[in-house]
Amino acid sequence: MNTIQTNLSKRVLEMEESATIKMSQMARDRKAKGFDVISLSLGEPDFDTPDHIKEFAIQALKDGYTKYTPVPGLLELREAICTKLKRDNDLHFSPAQVVVSNGAKQCINNLCMALLEPGDEAVILGPYWVSYKAIVELAGGTAVVLNAGISQDFKVTPQQLEEVLTDKTKFVLFSSPCNPTGSVYTKEELSSLASVIARHDSAQIIADEIYEYINFTESHFSIGSLPSVKDRTITVNGFAKGFAMTGWRLGYMAGPQHIMKACSKLQGQNTSGANAFGQKAAADALLADMGPTKKMLEAFKRRRELVIELLEDIPGVNVNRPMGAFYIFPDVSSFYGREIDGFAINNSQDFCAFLLEKANVAVVPGVAFGDDNCFRLSYAAADDQLKEAIRRIKAALV
Repeated sequence: MNTIQTNLSKRVLEMEESATIKMSQMARDRKAKGFDVISLSLGEPDFDTPDHIKEFAIQALKDGYTKYTPVPGLLELREAICTKLKRDNDLHFSPAQVVVSNGAKQCINNLCMALLEPGDEAVILGPYWVSYKAIVELAGGTAVVLNAGISQDFKVTPQQLEEVLTDKTKFVLFSSPCNPTGSVYTKEELSSLASVIARHDSAQIIADEIYEYINFTESHFSIGSLPSVKDRTITVNGFAKGFAMTGWRLGYMAGPQHIMKACSKLQGQNTSGANAFGQKAAADALLADMGPTKKMLEAFKRRRELVIELLEDIPGVNVNRPMGAFYIFPDVSSFYGREIDGFAINNSQDFCAFLLEKANVAVVPGVAFGDDNCFRLSYAAADDQLKEAIRRIKAALV
């Protein structure tokens, strides 16, 4: 072993680097060498935070929201979250059942640290967000990944779920709308999954709903509103995607009070409370005009159609029609086992490395999300960039 690494813990040496962050860095490095790289790797809206939310933050600073906050979050933000959850999701919580963190990722980390012991299993519905598995394993749990391919619209069936739930299952973790696939579980599909989970007393649910407002169906449905699982569901959400507030680092979760208390205890020894003026602005944003969010949704929906149309014109690229988020997750396994311009393509990592080198387009290998047949393309970018990126992909492959 490299002597420089001997001081590092086993947990960090064995932990995988985030594939999205890694690919984004590779794109930046290549761009720094003078290449005209188009990066469609990060899950970040290209829109700026709406002006009225910025004004809320400026006013909060003027009003003295510059001090430490309570570990679980400002009371006025937790109250606003309760109002929002009741209004939008038919979820009924008190502020004592809400914890605000430095992003939804920290919420999930807190939950895994609070709930998992060595030997406990966390069932992850795949394809899954890259950090789920790493966070579960960092907390000492065992990740049990259930995959659904493009033929299933990337959605796991109740039969699949029933086969893996055991008395070791601590929770089932998933996102809907989903990162990386954009798939959205319907009310009927979530009800079927809930009926399976309800039969297993030890299993809880962590529902990541961070893409709630980027949903092209008639309405978003929260699994936690189902009577059979409402007392064992933790709903995770935040402000990054629907409000274009990625850099604000604000997420929240709501669930059983004893679990929220445990997460607050952990957070108190870790980061303490999130920033004060950002929380005040977030509280105001939840109760303010949602017009800018709706405009972003319209733009994402239009871009989705643009990207699907362009990708469908590339022979060998298999595309479905995702109903949420801002990702396309094409199946490109038809290219595996081939050599193009002297470049051997045998898996999703090879495929994405080929696109970066030959087309100067950065996307993320599907293997990082649990499906090596695919890659993730984020269409949170301007139309002209999307058109040019897919033109380059087609030119490299055809």
